[in-house]
Amino acid sequence: MANPVEIINKVMEQTAKAVEEQVDAQLSKLNEMDDDDLERLKERRLEALKKAQKQKQEWLAKGHGEYREISSERDFFGEVKESKNVVCHFYRNSTFRCKVLDKHLAILAKKHVETKFIKLNAEKAPFLSERLRIKVIPTLALLLDGKTKDYVVGFTDLGNTDEFSTEMLEWRLGCADVINYSGNPMEPPTGTQKPGSKFTKVEKKTIRGQGYDSDSD
Repeated sequence: MANPVEIINKVMEQTAKAVEEQVDAQLSKLNEMDDDDLERLKERRLEALKKAQKQKQEWLAKGHGEYREISSERDFFGEVKESKNVVCHFYRNSTFRCKVLDKHLAILAKKHVETKFIKLNAEKAPFLSERLRIKVIPTLALLLDGKTKDYVVGFTDLGNTDEFSTEMLEWRLGCADVINYSGNPMEPPTGTQKPGSKFTKVEKKTIRGQGYDSDSD
């Protein structure tokens, strides 16, 4: 029977060799390029950078990059119409957990400029709350191309604790593809849950009923 250490060493050697071969191939390709090829490569990269910067400026002009409160249902439809990715926090002033969410959303709004982060007082938006079936407060409505794709209702998907991390919320939003998430959407971030917290498998929800239940009451 093969020694486990020998097997691990062999695998590591094979992996290192594969990486070395890839690097050698890239270097060889670069060495074969003439000045014109290198110039075209630089131009393409510069063009990509300019395009990314232009896209970022367009997002900022539409109110991305900051976590903002909107005052009315009419504002909601306007905000959603002009942005592909939107996270809207339906809150109530008297609900403590809404303030917890505010802290994390403000951080993520700056990090994920590709997505618009807004909040709306559910009590001032009865028509919209009924249309989106908002019952539990807080609720995050996650919208793509003007349509509601998913909801984060209370803190159930975030470990059932008020002390969830910003990374946990970021992961949950990444599961819905409403942000550009660089981690693994199949697994919640490790080392971010507090003792005693409980992770609940993410499932798509349909929220029914009228009136509001406070998730923190």
